[in-house]
Amino acid sequence: MSMSPVEGVALVEIESGGDADAPKVKGFVGRSPGQLALIRLRRDRTAVVSGAMLVVFVLVALAAPLIEALYGISPRDQFQNKLDGFGMPLGYAGGVSGDHFFGLEPNLGRDIFIRLIYGLRTSLLIAFAAAVITAVLGIALGALAGYLGGWFDTVINWITDLTLAMPFLVIALALTPTLTLRFYGERDAVDPAFGVGVLIAVFAIFGWTSTARLVRGQVIALREREFVEAAKASGAGLGHMVFRQLLPNIWAPILVSFSLAVPQFITSEAALSFIGVGLTEETPSFGRMIYQSLDYLQTDPAFVFFPGITIFALVFAFNLFGDALRDALDPKSSR
Repeated sequence: MSMSPVEGVALVEIESGGDADAPKVKGFVGRSPGQLALIRLRRDRTAVVSGAMLVVFVLVALAAPLIEALYGISPRDQFQNKLDGFGMPLGYAGGVSGDHFFGLEPNLGRDIFIRLIYGLRTSLLIAFAAAVITAVLGIALGALAGYLGGWFDTVINWITDLTLAMPFLVIALALTPTLTLRFYGERDAVDPAFGVGVLIAVFAIFGWTSTARLVRGQVIALREREFVEAAKASGAGLGHMVFRQLLPNIWAPILVSFSLAVPQFITSEAALSFIGVGLTEETPSFGRMIYQSLDYLQTDPAFVFFPGITIFALVFAFNLFGDALRDALDPKSSR
């Protein structure tokens, strides 16, 4: 009996039964697009190294309370007795020692290492939460707009254009203090979780548009394909068409878009914290630490070096992994 080329590729291994000494006939191994992408990622040294760095960053952020317990210092502890008369840390490189791995903050005397750990936790929490929300909104609106078309597509495009026309920085500067005054008085202490929630909301409002346009274009390209027409003819509903027929075929660009959105939100959070928007003074943040270190660039360069190199390594690892993931998911890639 003859065998088609597709069936031949699907063969993993054919072994004759009954005779242990019978020769084994090996064929080609059939792999899914996900398996092929995983193989490409494993062969890519850049993807392996950047992925390992991201795993370390995430584990450190998740283990922040445990690290605090082992380290014996909290982000709010101050060590005024280890500062000189000018508020500068005593010792070498900003007070680096066995008790304070990255030294102390000038003037306040807080430990830089433990504040960096919690700053990493804050940045990743905001970035991942905002990326998930924007991905869900963008996928839902983009898929419905691309599949339904008509007036719904027109409305979504109009909202998308309107959102893109709004200046992000101006809206963030105006919206954040307005919401804070709406829920808190001028002298009330603002809950740190409120500032984190406001930043996530601001990012979600402005971040869903790119994913929506990406998904809409992909869905428009697929909705006239034969398998979609066959599903329609079989009486499939809207939910089945969108979530079972269309989205499984466009998961690769969505995943790449998500991986590249996370570092954008990290840098945006640091930029807003740098200008004093969103997070309170009590919340550890890379941007706020870098802003506070500007006055000590010459007298205490270690204060700006440690948070600066940490956020650089974090964003750089995300960008490298996102680029490697995009290459691995590209079916035309030879890597």
